[in-house]
Amino acid sequence: MKPLLGPRIPIPRNAHIYPLRTSPNIIAPLTVAVPPSLKPIALSRTLRNNLFNSTLASTHTTSTDVQPGLFLQPPNQATASGTQSTPMQEYHKLVASGALSSDDYQTRIIQKLQALHDLLALYDPPPPAGPPSLLSRLFSRPAPSATNTDRPQGLYLYGDVGTGKTMLMDLFYNTLPARITRKRRVHFHAFMLDVHKRMHAAKAAGAGDPLEPVARDLASEAYMLCLDEFQVTDIADAMILRRLLDALLERGVVCVFTSNRHPDELYKNGIQRTSFLPAIDLLKTQFDITDLDSGTDYRRVPRALSHAYFSPLNSDTRAAIDAQFSALTKGIPVKDGATIRLWGRDLTVPRSAGHFAQFTFAELCGRPLGAADYLELTQRFGTLFVADVPRMGLGEKDKARRFITFIDACYESKTRLFVSSEVPIFEIFSDDSSATSGAPVSDHMRAIMDELSLPAEVVGAASMFNGEEELFAFARCCSRLVQMGSAEWMEHAGMR
Repeated sequence: MKPLLGPRIPIPRNAHIYPLRTSPNIIAPLTVAVPPSLKPIALSRTLRNNLFNSTLASTHTTSTDVQPGLFLQPPNQATASGTQSTPMQEYHKLVASGALSSDDYQTRIIQKLQALHDLLALYDPPPPAGPPSLLSRLFSRPAPSATNTDRPQGLYLYGDVGTGKTMLMDLFYNTLPARITRKRRVHFHAFMLDVHKRMHAAKAAGAGDPLEPVARDLASEAYMLCLDEFQVTDIADAMILRRLLDALLERGVVCVFTSNRHPDELYKNGIQRTSFLPAIDLLKTQFDITDLDSGTDYRRVPRALSHAYFSPLNSDTRAAIDAQFSALTKGIPVKDGATIRLWGRDLTVPRSAGHFAQFTFAELCGRPLGAADYLELTQRFGTLFVADVPRMGLGEKDKARRFITFIDACYESKTRLFVSSEVPIFEIFSDDSSATSGAPVSDHMRAIMDELSLPAEVVGAASMFNGEEELFAFARCCSRLVQMGSAEWMEHAGMR
């Protein structure tokens, strides 16, 4: 894409509603006055959702996914000088405050986000499209493939666990130019759930090709799309992603994705992967593919752990976790056996009070619940207590997978978590029979554990997992449990 210079800079159709700065080619952003007393932690759930305009499995949920202790300003907040904050300015503020360490490699990534930010300040996207008329459906030609030449190139940021992907995305999203009101920041898994729901509704309404109206509506709602943790594991997602991405790009949607995988590694060894290869080619040609791995794991920065995890399972532990629940819910009526509706099914909540709920491991992971259920549950309750988590071996592999999915949902929803377990939380995935038999541990698993700075005993967990994706999911779960057990997480998470 050629840079837009001098008189070649396009003037937006709606430029008359924005005041001009001294340079006739620069459009001044609208500022948002935020009272000094307004702190992010005190925002109501509705206001937070509106501020961040982020969607999870349903329209009322949000996932800002900001690193604990790094809660940025509300998006588009004006700085003291009256000009709007930018990604580079916010990054320097975090470094100056000591919240982040100076990192030359990460600074170069911020420069890419800054460059995209500057292009978006001048970008004039196509207007929202309404439903096509009968004549246009009869005589229109097929849309060309991702050839919107005015659209700035998207970014695809990938790197291992702890490279700061989510922090960078939120920093970018929260400093988008104020004129960008059609925007969305969402976790990839939740985004695909939303897409499938929309396609189902389109089919029910009689659409011949349900993907077209879905892409049209998504583009009309947001021309700036930020997807966190782009990782394809489902064949249904793989089959539609190429056409969906192509349709969104053609409609002028600018995308920023984060992922743990280079595009070539996506859906590796997946069923009918050849059908997904065109999506990989699209990512590689339409996005700036950027590796975030600078050798620094930002989750390994020492943090003081709070008392979030209790073990072993005995009367003292149960009394301690019950006392924690009572202290946090003091003054709130406690309900026993309340029923909530999750995706057409009833789920009994053994004990709840406002945004606090308590379950046993068997009630959460001993029944066929999935990611959508856990995401919805974590949106309803900001603080969850999970009691009686056992050590899991090969016989409990399905339960172990559900628990990992549950932890992922808690992490994405910024849920505060308290757990009582049979063994220390990082040993629950250890297959006891293999651990005591002296079974060898793979070099690959040792490397993962070393990188995450986890206790040596956790390496025994390798015996119950096999396959690259399983090992990665396990490692990510352990890393997130470390972060969710920190005092910073306990202080900032759980706000509803």
